[in-house]
Amino acid sequence: MKFSQMLIPTVKEVPADAEIPSHRLMIRAGLMRKLASGTYTYLPLGFRCLYKVMNIVRDEMNKAGAQEILMPSVQPIELWQQTGRDVDYGPTMARFTDRHGRENVLAPTAEEVVTSLAANEISSYKQLPFNIYQISFKFRDEFRPRFGVLRSREFIMKDAYSFHADPKSLDDEYWKMYETYKRIFTRCGLDFVSVEAESGEMGGSGSHQFTVPCPSGEDVIVYTEDASYAANLEKAAVDALPKETPIQDPPKAELVHTPNVGSIEAVCKFLGTKPEEMVKTLIYSSQGKIVAVLVRGDHDVNEEKLTLAVGGKHIELADEKTIEKVTGAKVGFAGPVGVVGKVNTLLMDYAVAAMPVWVTGANKTDYHTKNIVPGRDFPLDGPNIVVADIRNAVEGDTHDGKPLLFKRGIEVGQVFKLGTKYSEKLNCKFLDETGQSNPCLMGCYGIGINRIVASAIEAANDKDGIIFPISIAPFEVIITSVNADDTEVAKTSNDIYEQLTDAGIEVLLDDRDERAGVKFKDADLIGIPVRITVGKKALADGSVEIKLRTEKDFEKIPAVSAPQKTVDIVEDLKASLNPFE
Repeated sequence: MKFSQMLIPTVKEVPADAEIPSHRLMIRAGLMRKLASGTYTYLPLGFRCLYKVMNIVRDEMNKAGAQEILMPSVQPIELWQQTGRDVDYGPTMARFTDRHGRENVLAPTAEEVVTSLAANEISSYKQLPFNIYQISFKFRDEFRPRFGVLRSREFIMKDAYSFHADPKSLDDEYWKMYETYKRIFTRCGLDFVSVEAESGEMGGSGSHQFTVPCPSGEDVIVYTEDASYAANLEKAAVDALPKETPIQDPPKAELVHTPNVGSIEAVCKFLGTKPEEMVKTLIYSSQGKIVAVLVRGDHDVNEEKLTLAVGGKHIELADEKTIEKVTGAKVGFAGPVGVVGKVNTLLMDYAVAAMPVWVTGANKTDYHTKNIVPGRDFPLDGPNIVVADIRNAVEGDTHDGKPLLFKRGIEVGQVFKLGTKYSEKLNCKFLDETGQSNPCLMGCYGIGINRIVASAIEAANDKDGIIFPISIAPFEVIITSVNADDTEVAKTSNDIYEQLTDAGIEVLLDDRDERAGVKFKDADLIGIPVRITVGKKALADGSVEIKLRTEKDFEKIPAVSAPQKTVDIVEDLKASLNPFE
């Protein structure tokens, strides 16, 4: 393609809401434009990148034996009501009523639809196993879309679903997909890590997440220095803190007036205490039951661990009315004393159980209580008291005695063992060899197509722009024709362009009537891996310049050798990202 014939609107300035490099550079390089909050139009260069990612994903999925399908983006809400996930997704799920009064949703994912499909098609174990996938748009009405396509409302996802008759078959496919994902991300040029993960609202018995380490990533990877353990923050299990030595002759509990002081920070400042000496009491609701949750003042509740602690059921913070009914106080003054008999379950984090004395809310508006001694003022065990790991790991925590380390990253894919969560609720069953009916075992495997492009940019960029891996770059080579109005320059540029195109190389010829500096800046901004510069000065001795985007210096070679030299460079770059062939 020729630059002058393409829509490549590069710009110097970007919107103020573009907070991270990938967002800024995808706009500056003309890859996309914002339509509305969290939705983007992909321009020619951006779509070429997406298309390449999709082709890599499609190629590896097909090689692994998966079969491509396409499911509707508009789905009847009844399917979601059968699994209860209409409640789990809450306002994140976009809903609308059609002209016939039927309520529908815009697909945030497709477990319900694919399970319904399989339920109508599967009858015998002889049809199992199989794996079907699609590459399609999804929509989640994020409360705060941010970071460009890393947290958008509309996005492109590859979602695959496998169906099995027995656990071994599911396990085999799970690990086949795990290896397939490693191939996909390697071919896309990503430096990734795989970690144990929670299944979240997906449910199931096991999951791994693939993450690209990056300072601007929203996910946190937790690991040990010797790499014997790695998990995302939602999954990371921490060792129980050792029980602190009890205080000898502790003072009596003391009620303290703390007017309009509700937050941990404000209470600590008012009382002269530290967050680690305080206990937060949070009131949750889970399918009609009330759950009180206790964590240390300097810790945060881990929603995924909390969900597991209540048996995988949906759980959310209770409303203000419920909190006041349980505690007898306004929000911000809840405490554990006296609530055991008012809730269905009280969940206490291990770190709280290890504390010898607490400062906490008094269950009285504008009051806190000092010197709460567990065992004296508050029971540590009982029929509805559960002590568990329900918080996020923090610096200083250990796993199996080894210090935990933390780094940020971008999630680009996740694999799940779903088990029978969906098949049981949607009646997806098969008859085994004995004629007995059984629910299918399922696996689920997702990849964020847009996120791969953004992650590659986050991982490789400099002050001049994007540094694309050749496998997903919009073009493999750019020919920068300096002095394009010169007959010899134009002829040489076109000759090289045609020879490379005939050799199967994807080439962008910058034939614009622009200054050399503008063209060089655009080439670096777009991030095309190989640049050939054709100009009068070098052509005077029959030469052109070849430069890699990753290198500072260029190489001067005879113009007649440029096509073959470039083909060799491109093939070497591509081979380095595809060690599987």
